[in-house]
Amino acid sequence: MEYSDIGTVATWLTEQGLNGATETELLTGFCDTCRRLGLPLDRSLALMDTLHPVHEGRAFRWDSEQDVEPEFAYGPMGGDGNSLENWQRSAFYHLWTGSENEVRRRLAFGDPADFYMLDTMQAEGHTDFVAMVRKFDKAGTIGEMDCFFVHFATRHQEGFSDHHMMVLRKLAPVLALAIKCIGLGRIARTIAEVYLGEDAARQVLDGKISRGKSERISAVLWFSDLVNYTKISDSASPEEILPMLNAYSDLVITAVHEAGGNVLKLIGDGVLAIFKADAPADACSAALKAERVLHERLVTLNNERAFEERPTTDVYIGLHIGDVFYGNIGSQERLDFTVIGPAVNEVSRIASLCRSVDFNVLMSSDFAAAVPEAERGALACVGRYALRGVQRPQELFTLETAGTIR
Repeated sequence: MEYSDIGTVATWLTEQGLNGATETELLTGFCDTCRRLGLPLDRSLALMDTLHPVHEGRAFRWDSEQDVEPEFAYGPMGGDGNSLENWQRSAFYHLWTGSENEVRRRLAFGDPADFYMLDTMQAEGHTDFVAMVRKFDKAGTIGEMDCFFVHFATRHQEGFSDHHMMVLRKLAPVLALAIKCIGLGRIARTIAEVYLGEDAARQVLDGKISRGKSERISAVLWFSDLVNYTKISDSASPEEILPMLNAYSDLVITAVHEAGGNVLKLIGDGVLAIFKADAPADACSAALKAERVLHERLVTLNNERAFEERPTTDVYIGLHIGDVFYGNIGSQERLDFTVIGPAVNEVSRIASLCRSVDFNVLMSSDFAAAVPEAERGALACVGRYALRGVQRPQELFTLETAGTIR
């Protein structure tokens, strides 16, 4: 690999990073290009922590001879069991806890295989190994994304030459910058989806960020909250409240998402969601599917919590369909991407009426009329009711399953 080739590879990494190539594509392309230009790379692993509610980070792999899983997410490194022990035995941990930026083991020339997996790599014919870290300054750190790790190995009988090491030291920071650029974009998407919902996040990241920018849509509206939540929170120990709220909220949100809906707001124990579809009947059907899934999983959760002698509850659900404005509302400093309009007020009033009429599910006549004909047999009219803040009384419906109204 000629010295002039360093610029070629650096330019390729820069262009691919700017164009939005994935981390796997960056590492694979980098290793393939370097190998084609004469750098004897045979194996590489890169990893970087991230900002994610479940995963601690992502790792990316390349091998010149073996089929390997090119990308995977990993959990907390500080956990218990084998994962913690393996992490603490790794070359990356050695770099993370020390002051060095690089550690090398010339496996075929007397150096010990003292880091995790080096004995396996040595048995597979690798002769030389180098691990590197690029630590970020505070201004360049987001969440746990505070450094970039990468290792390279070769099966070349002479290992890495001094020239090869110089090339890797020159190019590793460029690879780190390109992968960090993509990682930052992934973090932005994750934060937007977690806090705004998938559909709203997509629209915001597509550029719909100006205050007042909205569109009129027809959607099924879902509003739900927990039965007797205030009473339970007053009587249960403070340590029980947050786990309980998370357990039941997880069931609601998962059911909505699995049925194709989008959760827009978490308001204490309440959830506001929408279901969009080209045909209103399809959106109604999706909402009813979410209710069925939720109902089944609530039975399981309540049985488990009752066995553990922990507080149990249920969910009130209001369903409505109508036109709403969907977009940015707020001030220049603080915006919310949500839905507004009379239909939003009506669905919240329908859900709150569940307490008074002792039904867990209530839906408007507009929703009932839009439900596919094949599913209307499961609906039962419960009468006309005046909704607070709504001028006209509403004829409301609930679900009837196997002779039981719920």
